[in-house]
Amino acid sequence: MSDLFVKICGLRTEQDVDTAVAAGADAIGFVFAASPRRIDAATARRLTQRVPAQVLTVGVFRGQSADEVQRLTRESGIRAVQLHGDEGPEYYDALRAQGRTLIRATAATEVPTRCGELGEDLLLLDAPDPGSGKPWNWASPKFTAPAGRWLLAGGLHPGNVRRAAEATSAWGVDVSSGVESERGVKSQDLIRAFLEAAHE
Repeated sequence: MSDLFVKICGLRTEQDVDTAVAAGADAIGFVFAASPRRIDAATARRLTQRVPAQVLTVGVFRGQSADEVQRLTRESGIRAVQLHGDEGPEYYDALRAQGRTLIRATAATEVPTRCGELGEDLLLLDAPDPGSGKPWNWASPKFTAPAGRWLLAGGLHPGNVRRAAEATSAWGVDVSSGVESERGVKSQDLIRAFLEAAHE
């Protein structure tokens, strides 16, 4: 599992981005949905220009219209779209035409049988309250992992990420609040510690 895909989400500053890239993040997330981590398209564009091509830049959306998602995607220059909500296949069809990588995020209480059911490239299983830092019971013997490439999220931090990834056989992991010193404020030390633990 040394090749675990790691996404660091909710970044808002140059220092956050530079630290995540230097520590080996595979993807970096920028939040456009209502959140204490929310940034605008101009800020995201400035930050994405610091990210090398091999690191995926992801915009996170929730409950926004397809037109708004497309506009913010174009204006920010992000290369992937993550949808948190009840967006239907028509969203994925519209965004597919833009050539972006598509990530479908869903609560782990409703685990799809496989990745790709709505046209997504990656599936993300999160806690029922995304971004809260509250874990879900990924260690439950009743949990059945979906087929395909999927990311584990919800309550992860440097102390449990390895155990969580091994317990679920996740293809990748996603963290936001678990690398923060306070809500919405990233800790460079925790970003580095999380990536080190995930890549052990």
